[in-house]
Amino acid sequence: METDLFIGGKWIPSSTGDRFDVRDPATGSVIASVADGSVQDALAAVAAASDAAASWAATPARVRGEHLRRAFELMTARASTFARLISQENGKAPADAHSEVLYAAEFFRWYAEEAVRALGSVATAPSGANRILVVRQPVGVCVLVTPWNFPAAMATRKIAPALAAGCTVVLKPASDTPLTALAMAELLAEAGIPDGVVNVLPSRSSGRVVSAMLHDPRVRKVSFTGSTEVGRLLLAEAADNVVNTSMELGGNAPFLVLADADLAAAVDGAMIAKMRNGGEACTAANRFYVHRSVAGEFTEQLTARMAALRLGPGTDADTQVGPLVNEDIAAKVDGLVRDALAAGATATTGGTRPDGPGYYYPPTVLTDVAPTAAILREEIFGPVAPIVTFDTDEEAVAYANDTEYGLVAYVYTRDLTRGLRISEALEAGMIGLNRGVVSDPAAPFGGVKQSGIGREGGHEGLLDYTESKYIAVTW
Repeated sequence: METDLFIGGKWIPSSTGDRFDVRDPATGSVIASVADGSVQDALAAVAAASDAAASWAATPARVRGEHLRRAFELMTARASTFARLISQENGKAPADAHSEVLYAAEFFRWYAEEAVRALGSVATAPSGANRILVVRQPVGVCVLVTPWNFPAAMATRKIAPALAAGCTVVLKPASDTPLTALAMAELLAEAGIPDGVVNVLPSRSSGRVVSAMLHDPRVRKVSFTGSTEVGRLLLAEAADNVVNTSMELGGNAPFLVLADADLAAAVDGAMIAKMRNGGEACTAANRFYVHRSVAGEFTEQLTARMAALRLGPGTDADTQVGPLVNEDIAAKVDGLVRDALAAGATATTGGTRPDGPGYYYPPTVLTDVAPTAAILREEIFGPVAPIVTFDTDEEAVAYANDTEYGLVAYVYTRDLTRGLRISEALEAGMIGLNRGVVSDPAAPFGGVKQSGIGREGGHEGLLDYTESKYIAVTW
């Protein structure tokens, strides 16, 4: 496969000639060498996107949609190839990788349909003096910065609505997982996307290249998925040129199991909410708050399910939990667990990092976790489920809201009225009510508080790549 930069429809080496290695998280061995984009390359990508912008914006929405539909068909047909690539560079289990590819492809299909629905409006001014005509126009050149945990889905969730709206893009993928993004560039070119509309810039110098692009006046939007810490820095950078921003940032998702919950369903949901992608997801259940009356049974069932999961390389068909993506993440997870155990928590399964090559951490359940433990304050990003008990709904909601984050929360109860009341009280942009997964291309994905700005997916995701233009007209 191609491993150079994709700029203006051409594969080119870095202007500096530099390259960087991509490693298999299961072994630490090098699987590919990729061109390392420089600031000069970043500005060349912006220039290519800018040169293509007017023509792409003028392309009929139906035509843009047909290109995206073709991309969906190609990605679906090559799901196994993409899944193997994701497992190899990211480490995720084969089932998770395959699910990600199908989920990623759905953004192409959804926005193929939404491309023709960037509807405006017309109204009469209250004074009767004129008409108020509102049209939607593409925001312009977009810089898309994506994370390593969903290298396909986080790219399509940004590329698809941007292209549907008539924008051109520069994609800066995570340096841990650039191969999926480069494969996607090949696919989009085959789907008929014109040269310069999509540019892909792998780089180890993320801060410098993104900063350079945000300070280029041709760039009018940045969409970032990643940590809140980096998001704050990008918001400050974007302020210099008043660049339109979309930020999908960190999470610290609470998982509430009420006294009347269907425990079998709650455990099933917990396994999805916690272990999807091995816990390396911003939507992963990070804190389990379980009513004291059912805590023992819930813990016993969850422990049995977690202990039965098979740990192994993402390229092994039998693997259910792959390695974490790199040493930094593995060390962080290990440190959080050690801290909790030292403060009095008990590991009912897991809790010790295995020896040997690879960045593995075993599925772990912790009980007797102190409400003030660091593992409840930070995003774990690993296969660890800390459990805290509560006695009242009000206590559970207070625990859940005691965080700077507000991306997603999960609630299990048999009482729909109770569940909806608690859902409204939870400070989160998304709620999984008796569901362990909320992600859907047709739904607005995003958080409140320091979990982000804007929404991705759904019709709202398309509108985030448009500007409203108001025309006062008399006829």
